[in-house]
Amino acid sequence: MKTYNDDEKEVKTGASGRKSESMSATKAGSSKTASAKAKTTGASKSTASTAKKSSYTGDAESDFHTFFVEALKDIYWAELHLKKGLAKMCKASTTEQLSAAFDKHYDEGDRQIAELETVFSLLGEKPEAKRCEAMAGLLEEAESIVSDTKRNSFVRDAGLILAAQKVEHYEIATYGTLYALAAYLPEKRVQEVLGTILAEEKKTDAALTELAEEFINECAAVE
Repeated sequence: MKTYNDDEKEVKTGASGRKSESMSATKAGSSKTASAKAKTTGASKSTASTAKKSSYTGDAESDFHTFFVEALKDIYWAELHLKKGLAKMCKASTTEQLSAAFDKHYDEGDRQIAELETVFSLLGEKPEAKRCEAMAGLLEEAESIVSDTKRNSFVRDAGLILAAQKVEHYEIATYGTLYALAAYLPEKRVQEVLGTILAEEKKTDAALTELAEEFINECAAVE
């Protein structure tokens, strides 16, 4: 069996200790390098994300601009044709309260149409309407409800509120999305205008709910 004297043991122990310390230092260095790399990568992603968010400058040829304007054309058509639908619903209403609510929203429509035309102008576009299949279908459904219910009945009014709130929810969804997207437009007034319309649509929806719960639904149920 091979034996070592104290000096040899000390030399080997020292060498082993230095090797262990070297390995620890290497691991620590690798860990720091990996951590620094991760931080650098994260910072790069953050910078790229920020750059992506702020890169749009209002280019009329960009996909974002085209998409936004096409959505405006859609809701512009919807507002123009909703006025005709509201006039019919107002005439078909049984109660004065519901008729007045439709009449109020009809008047608001003129202002909202003018505000959409302002948005077109701010974007350097001419106001143009593109057929909105969703609104066309909702207005057709409203006419069906009138045809399927008795004149001067609370059931008809309940049905008209149903039809009107479907319209309101569609408008709220559309204006809500456009409002969110407008945050990335260079012309900040666009979001302000759309926010005003969105608030009005939400207020109209709440007013219809209040009217239904106040007495129309109850009267329709016992009619």
